Amino acid sequence: MLRDLRPANNQTAINLSPDLHSSQHRKGHLLTIAQPNPLPRRALVGMVHVHALPGTPFASSSIQQLAESAAAEAKILADSGFDALIVENMHDRPYVHGQHGPEVVAAMTIAALACKHAAPNLVMGIQVLSGGATEALAIALATGASFIRCENFVFTHVADEGLLATAEAGPLLRYRRGIGADKISVFCDIKKKHASHAITADISIADAAEAAQFFGADGLIVTGTATGKPTSIDDLRQVRDASPLPLLVGSGVTIEQLPKIIPHADALIVGSSIKHGGLWSNLIDPARCVKLVLAARAVRA
Repeated sequence: MLRDLRPANNQTAINLSPDLHSSQHRKGHLLTIAQPNPLPRRALVGMVHVHALPGTPFASSSIQQLAESAAAEAKILADSGFDALIVENMHDRPYVHGQHGPEVVAAMTIAALACKHAAPNLVMGIQVLSGGATEALAIALATGASFIRCENFVFTHVADEGLLATAEAGPLLRYRRGIGADKISVFCDIKKKHASHAITADISIADAAEAAQFFGADGLIVTGTATGKPTSIDDLRQVRDASPLPLLVGSGVTIEQLPKIIPHADALIVGSSIKHGGLWSNLIDPARCVKLVLAARAVRA
């Protein structure tokens, strides 16, 4: 069944003949097949940045220690009132783009299972940096996660880890089908952060959103230029107008920014602002988490 994937309250389900091609339009929106959004409306999604994994330059902890630390942060998010979390290997800098070794998959699987045990009621997502979307899908399938984040779903980017030359959508969605992981949503960045977009300078962010939807994304993530940098409200408006897919803000979520961004987003991904000192590499600060959750609830109301 093809559905017009307008999020939450104004979603409209329609039945169409299965032989209709996905480039058909209804009220200006591209019709596509996508997974139901696993996140509640205007969800707060906290980042669990797993400490550096074995074999990476800054590794200093055992896998057991990595898992225990990740679980502790997941519990803080749950106790503070967050709706979801993403388990990510952000401490593995400098990132290697492309295929990742079995030690990465193994360690991330153990960390994600620990997070799931510590916060069983939170929706869980997985991201493997950089370009580890197939690995993330495998981890998600093994751990009961509901979605993954993919940074290079469509088009080419020049990132700090080098040239991201090949869009991942085609191989990724075939892999998802092949391992029976169709119920795991793929949320993709468009005009990804930490990257130059000179190669695609003639492609607007709205064009990128439409391309991602056409290629089968289940949700769209819009960010600022780097981790912790604010997301442009104009970018959010353009993407919202271009696609009815769930729209997530992927950087720069602070208490001060909440009134500006919540009206335009279906979910907010929060990392830096809930860490001690507002620095992404520090541990999660429970007090900052509670303050952000209370502020978000006030804006939602």
